[in-house]
Amino acid sequence: METPLPYHDLSTLYFAIATVLLPLFAGMVNCCLPGKRNKVSGWIATTAILTSCVLSVIIFAKTWNVRETHVQQLWFTIGDTKLYAGILLNNLSALMLLLVSVIALPVHIYSTAYMKNDENYDRYFIYLSFFCFSMLALVVVDSMVLLYIFWELVGFSSYLLIGFWFTREKAVQANKKAFLMNRIGDVGLLTAIIILFAQYHTFDIDKLFGADGLIKSYSYIYNGAWVFCSEHIMVVIDKPGNDPFTHNHIVTQLPIMWQYIACGGIFLGVAAKSAQFPLHTWLPDAMEGPTSISALIHAATMVAAGVFLLGRVYPMFTTAELDILAIIGCFTAFMAATIALTQNDLKRILAYSTISQLGFMVMAMGIGAYASSLFHLVTHAFFKCLLFLVAGIVIHQMEHIKKDNDLDIDPQNILYMGGLRKKMPFTFIAAVIAGLALIGLPLTSGYLSKDGILIQAVDWSDSKSLLFRLVPIGAIITTWLTAFYVARMIVKVFFGDFRLEQFHPHIKYHCSDGGWQYRAPLMLLALACLFPFFSLNPLLYEQGWIFGGFNSIQLARVNPYHTIIPAGVNILSVLLIYWAWAVYTGRKILVFPQTGLLFRLSYHEWFIDKVYNKVVVRAVLAFSKALSWFDHNIIDGFINLLPKLTITLSKIIAWIDHYIIDGISRVLTFIVQITGNFVRRFQGGKIQYYLFSMLAIVLALFILKILI
Repeated sequence: METPLPYHDLSTLYFAIATVLLPLFAGMVNCCLPGKRNKVSGWIATTAILTSCVLSVIIFAKTWNVRETHVQQLWFTIGDTKLYAGILLNNLSALMLLLVSVIALPVHIYSTAYMKNDENYDRYFIYLSFFCFSMLALVVVDSMVLLYIFWELVGFSSYLLIGFWFTREKAVQANKKAFLMNRIGDVGLLTAIIILFAQYHTFDIDKLFGADGLIKSYSYIYNGAWVFCSEHIMVVIDKPGNDPFTHNHIVTQLPIMWQYIACGGIFLGVAAKSAQFPLHTWLPDAMEGPTSISALIHAATMVAAGVFLLGRVYPMFTTAELDILAIIGCFTAFMAATIALTQNDLKRILAYSTISQLGFMVMAMGIGAYASSLFHLVTHAFFKCLLFLVAGIVIHQMEHIKKDNDLDIDPQNILYMGGLRKKMPFTFIAAVIAGLALIGLPLTSGYLSKDGILIQAVDWSDSKSLLFRLVPIGAIITTWLTAFYVARMIVKVFFGDFRLEQFHPHIKYHCSDGGWQYRAPLMLLALACLFPFFSLNPLLYEQGWIFGGFNSIQLARVNPYHTIIPAGVNILSVLLIYWAWAVYTGRKILVFPQTGLLFRLSYHEWFIDKVYNKVVVRAVLAFSKALSWFDHNIIDGFINLLPKLTITLSKIIAWIDHYIIDGISRVLTFIVQITGNFVRRFQGGKIQYYLFSMLAIVLALFILKILI
């Protein structure tokens, strides 16, 4: 190990390694089990994630606001470059480790019932365990190389899970779309990692982005640029509060052009994983996977990885780059909320809700509300996971009705639902709690995290130009849109009459909340959606323990924003909830027309997918066809021409060899043969012939001499 640590730190390290490896071990064990529907595989995976959850609680207790644990081991050496692999446990990684395992546990329990009749039950839990292993490893590794490796593994395992039902064409298209769009982000992230290594010669996350300004490495935004002190330099601070960069020492600054490219690459990675504009369109299509997987992906794993990455590399972003993050995050949140207003697919509504809330988190990072962003990441994980599990139960019951009555309907379409609160009261209560938390009403966890983001957004915009005032305005409007579409969704699913009976009056159906494997996860998540889980004060986000863990500065409520904004936002949110309830229970109060440009823009998802298909996809296909034509006619034509030329040249050479070379050889042979035959006659062994020959030669020489 790089640095010897006390025993209790080593135990923390071993617990972290066990937490990460247990799901992988469970997946390997399940690979060896016989049978495709072996129910043991589900409980093996669940036991492993339960143990990981217990260990992550212990790690969290030892790490949170106590000390950072960072242990490295030499991995391999290339030339003079040494690459290390290790574990980095600080507040961020400890929180994410706990969050991933705590969210994964109810999903595993829920899945044992939800997937029990699937013919590939064991394969599901193998994929699920591998997915959890990848995400848990991602949040604790200390190297950008390892982070990228597990970043890719998270993407690969999500590809497997989204396309789990690969016999469905939509599922195949969805996982390919997710895979390809995430590759765009991965190229950006890899580019950023290469740039950082080329400049600073290290992949160590703690060295690159650590915040300890004494002996350890230190990165900081100074005069609008990201500067980095190498490890051997000690930064001296004379007095608390002094600028450490006023002293004479050497710092390394990333050239401004490479700074922009590196930050752009990081953002591409974040935009792809966390579904930010313009790389967000894969996430709604990813609903083709099992609903339990949607709950895990949307809550605390894949889509949360982008926000986690922002948290890891946050010190490298300059003010201008953070402003861009704030604008894109706000636009994404607003755009997704407007789309969710008119969607009828239950899971698609929740998917766009996830995109919208992720936009809030990215916007919070951009405005400097680092603690509030991570606070919202955690609270969102619980209420969004709960909403997806509720949706899974509802869809599961609708599928039974469809199968039992041989109907041709979409079981995810909320237009066929209604009145289910009477049949499924437990599920209804869980949906209401999660919905109120998503809206952000008081006494819920969502209120605390959303309150902090909105207030800090307004504070942030006070020092900005008029254009930046649109960011908090857009965030507040998005909050109101959220209240409306969440209320619309819950009313259409649980209130009124069961509308499927209106289309098919003679159907027979029976709906229920399901067994304990459905109820227990819902109860656990519903409790976590209430304020006591995060703060004893239901109205002050500053007193939340997560906020305090990432924000050492105590914010004073010195302006009226802290009162006016929460009061105004929530009063109007309640009115919008009542309006949605009135509209969708048939009271016809200011009903929206199902026509017009704005409705079509929302219903068709801002036509972004259609633009991509007509512009980007067609351009790529046309370019691919051109390359295919060039390859077939030019490259392959040239390759195919070569053997023909070779054969023709060979024939020419063969002709030359046969008629010229061999002909010359035969002529010479003939001449030699004739000459030999002629000369041989003078070698008969008779003396008179020899004398005659000598006389003839002498006469020839005499005549030749006379002539010359």
